[in-house]
Amino acid sequence: MSTELIKGFSGLDALALCWFALCWLGYSIYARKMSRRRNCLASVLAAHREAWMLSLLKRDNRVGDAALLGNLERNVAFFASSTLLVLAGLVAALGSGEDILAVTKSLPFTMAVSEHGWETKLLLLAAIFVYAFFKFSWALRQYGFASVLLGRAPDYRELNEDAAQQFASHAGQVISRAGQAFNFGLRAYYFSLAYLLWFLNPWIFMLASATVVGVLYRREFHSRVLAALNEVI
Repeated sequence: MSTELIKGFSGLDALALCWFALCWLGYSIYARKMSRRRNCLASVLAAHREAWMLSLLKRDNRVGDAALLGNLERNVAFFASSTLLVLAGLVAALGSGEDILAVTKSLPFTMAVSEHGWETKLLLLAAIFVYAFFKFSWALRQYGFASVLLGRAPDYRELNEDAAQQFASHAGQVISRAGQAFNFGLRAYYFSLAYLLWFLNPWIFMLASATVVGVLYRREFHSRVLAALNEVI
């Protein structure tokens, strides 16, 4: 069965899949390295989270901080539950491949693909959303860890400056790691949108993959919101 699935791929499909993987992995590696050298959304938000934790220590009433953290958790929970729904839809689509394949053949710019190739593409798309779900669920757990730290945050008056800074730094890192996992899950959603075009045409799929990289790069390194965040003291 596995041999038949591989045979369902054309050489152009294999090239498109390799290009897709190069765009995703290449951009992820690039973004991680560049975030250590220049300002981007990840690095600037990490600094703001640390400042947030330092301000939290100086407040007697931390209900607002708990509400903010809960709001972040709800955003991640929404995507995690949505991902499960998408996976359920993909599993259902695997059982009706012939009908869906007949519909797509009538669409413009569609290239011929075998039923086995179609099934393989669906399985790979499901793998993307499984990856996204693991990232979202891990982000949820880390936000839970941050809630524990928020609950045991000491009074600023009981700490010296170094101890307060140390707590703010480590607590901020926990929230930043949760945000990073959430970002990876969102990135999987972006690339999955490009992946959908593979069902129509491998060339359009490759173009869409490169476009997603351009969109992500602009938003993370040259967006107006990044400029605004940099101006906040």
